[in-house]
Amino acid sequence: MNKVTNELVIQATNLSRGYPETSLYGGRVQVLSNCNLSLASGELLAIVGASGSGKSTLLHLLGGLDRADSGEVSVDGQSLSNLNENELAALRNHKLGFVYQFHHLLAEFSAQENVAMPLILRRVPRTQALAQATEILNQVGLGDRLQHVPGQMSGGERQRVAIARALVTKPRCVLADEPTGNLDRKTAAQVFEMILELNRKLGIAFILVTHDIGLAQKCHRVLQMQEGRLQ
Repeated sequence: MNKVTNELVIQATNLSRGYPETSLYGGRVQVLSNCNLSLASGELLAIVGASGSGKSTLLHLLGGLDRADSGEVSVDGQSLSNLNENELAALRNHKLGFVYQFHHLLAEFSAQENVAMPLILRRVPRTQALAQATEILNQVGLGDRLQHVPGQMSGGERQRVAIARALVTKPRCVLADEPTGNLDRKTAAQVFEMILELNRKLGIAFILVTHDIGLAQKCHRVLQMQEGRLQ
């Protein structure tokens, strides 16, 4: 695996988040309580825990997709609480990559166009964006699938395209929520090995939420989420 440095990419302090209860009696459901987390440059960190323990909520807070009730998140030294929605969107586009259990690829676009999309949104010239997409698709082993649309690819290939899309902007960190959860065991292992290899080669930090303890143990560090608290 890639060498981990002392430079922090993400720092979260005392994060708490609750949501209104849907019952007639009102109240709030506490999802996260005083969570602390730090991620170093180049680190591969796994977060494991039961369904509903707060793992996805934590990722949303770390990625600026949701705001905490209390506590602080900083990405690359920049506090998220001081940013408005446009500034948060710009930070996500430049500093972070996202991968989900379902690939969320655009069905009518080719693999190359799907991967180039974050760069095109950044107003990178189309030819340059497509060239960078080609480069990263080669790195994930899909150089021969550039013009294939998602419907022409297997589940594992689609997830590789989604990972390539997260990496194309050369982010400081990729936040991956169950990136292998929708794949069969063999394909999941292959995709996970590819993530390990990309971490080693590119030096990009990853936070991986996974229910698979075996895969998690291949990471630099594993944190356990239990009832909204990180162990």
